[in-house]
Amino acid sequence: MAKLSAGLLLYRQHRGRTEVFLVHPGGPFWAKKDLGAWSIPKGEVPAGQDPLTQAKIELAEETGCTAAGEFHELKPVRQAGGKTVQAWAVPGDCDAQRITSNTFSMEWPPKSGRTAEFPEVDRAAWFDLTTARQKINPAQAGFLDEIERLLAG
Repeated sequence: MAKLSAGLLLYRQHRGRTEVFLVHPGGPFWAKKDLGAWSIPKGEVPAGQDPLTQAKIELAEETGCTAAGEFHELKPVRQAGGKTVQAWAVPGDCDAQRITSNTFSMEWPPKSGRTAEFPEVDRAAWFDLTTARQKINPAQAGFLDEIERLLAG
């Protein structure tokens, strides 16, 4: 069964343009990847959990930020690995330079027998929609189309 993740797409108006808040995954696999590597803050939805509630939890765990206001449900997307991502757009603000993230452990370097801890998210940033389209995981680009339609009325 395909997994379901839920997340939030924070957006704001800054200097006359729409910006979205994206996060970069932590860990050695993602360390040197940029274009196409960024994502909305999201995470897997446990069985029985409300996806919007989980999306709010993921934002807090991955960034230390919270969101409140009117949540606009976006059309779900399917990522290359088969995972479905459900998202909500919500106006908000978060200091990208001051995020705090939960961590995960993995064997590193591979086959070393040593365990290292890494942040789930190693950085965050606000991007205008043009730049966000270059940065975001290609499967999630549909969320940017949705936010443009939402804001256009």
